[in-house]
Amino acid sequence: MTCALPAVPSRLSKSLMLAAIAATLSLLAPVAASAQSAWENIRPEVFGQRIIHDGAGIMTLKAPFRPEDQRAVPIGVDAKFADGRSVKAITIIIDENPSPVATVLRPGAGRAHVGVNMNFRFNRKTNVRAIVEASDGELYMAHAFVRYAGGQSACSAPPNGNAEEIAASMGKMKLAELTDAAANANSTQIQRRARLELKHPNFTGLQMDQITLLYWPVHIIEKLEVRQGNDVVMQMENGISVSEDPVIEFNFDLNGAGSLKVVASDTKKNVYEQTFPVGPGT
Repeated sequence: MTCALPAVPSRLSKSLMLAAIAATLSLLAPVAASAQSAWENIRPEVFGQRIIHDGAGIMTLKAPFRPEDQRAVPIGVDAKFADGRSVKAITIIIDENPSPVATVLRPGAGRAHVGVNMNFRFNRKTNVRAIVEASDGELYMAHAFVRYAGGQSACSAPPNGNAEEIAASMGKMKLAELTDAAANANSTQIQRRARLELKHPNFTGLQMDQITLLYWPVHIIEKLEVRQGNDVVMQMENGISVSEDPVIEFNFDLNGAGSLKVVASDTKKNVYEQTFPVGPGT
């Protein structure tokens, strides 16, 4: 089984409308062609005829060669420009998903250094790619190969807990600063890193309720925004390959505001928000 994901932000609404159909068809579809041929089809659809440069020296992509849990494979991207440009967007693509754009992150304006780590579902061996768009529109890519460890397909694996437990915890958040203690106590240490944990089942449309034997419909965190005061830290638009109970690590620069506000919305129009203190001494 494979999991269908929305395309790029401008296409997300359309893709989510088709997600249930795509999920059903994926049950019947043959296994996708090789990763190389998949990318040959993905590239023109997502990026048109735009040139994509080698990202060496500008970005790094971290992915496990053989993941311990295909339901939550950690993918990390770190992008940095030293020539005055900033990061406009980071797109993560999993080649062997039928709709392969897993997430698109747009940082706040003017950020030359953006780092993010996030967990995704992987159903089979595949290339994973990170494409960074610079503020001048140039594209840069890094890619890695992730092996399939076997076992149940990640997109059809049942969620943790029963329906009542899932409903009771949905939308709950935790945020922890990962900055080391010495730097955290130093008011001149501007760059910080945080880990956000968000409880949500992110139903793929391929998971069966073991009691009713019916499939849970697609229900995912579609959009997520983090702000520090009035400044945007990042905005994300996600597909169904984002893992259950998402965990997102990200960097940010202190701007004088004492808190981060997280607002997440899902495909059932539920909105979850919470504000967390940040900065020296927190």
